[in-house]
Amino acid sequence: MVRRRVLSLLKTVRKFFGEAVVVTQEVEDIISSPIVKGTIINNSDCKILLDQRKYVNKFDEIQALLGLTDKERAQILSINMANNPSRKYKEVWIGLGGTQSAVYATEVSLEEYVCYTTEETEKLELFRLSEKLGGNIELAIKQLAESKREMKTII
Repeated sequence: MVRRRVLSLLKTVRKFFGEAVVVTQEVEDIISSPIVKGTIINNSDCKILLDQRKYVNKFDEIQALLGLTDKERAQILSINMANNPSRKYKEVWIGLGGTQSAVYATEVSLEEYVCYTTEETEKLELFRLSEKLGGNIELAIKQLAESKREMKTII
């Protein structure tokens, strides 16, 4: 019953030229679910994967499940293996229905980094600066990003 509902939802979304997005942090969510295997993966032309090195021992199963070619497998397992240490970026693999795939670097501005970091010390620094600025978080983000830029040029 759940499988039929998920399939119906996917077909309805596609009928109206939309795209359903499924996100998971654990590969087991994909491997262990017959609903995901039978419905979502079979109806997904676009697949986006982040660093999969921790699943290298399970990657034969993942490759078969996602219908990946050996070239796509090599691309995925190369993610973040040779990043430039002077830049802050992460890589992502995007595959489009078996016709095109590549690894892309995703890099954000310092303002975006300061805004979205989950590093506790950096968050606390931002919150302290925001308090000094009367709660103006936007100004705090701008000032903190600028101070990080200045530190890079000094070093």
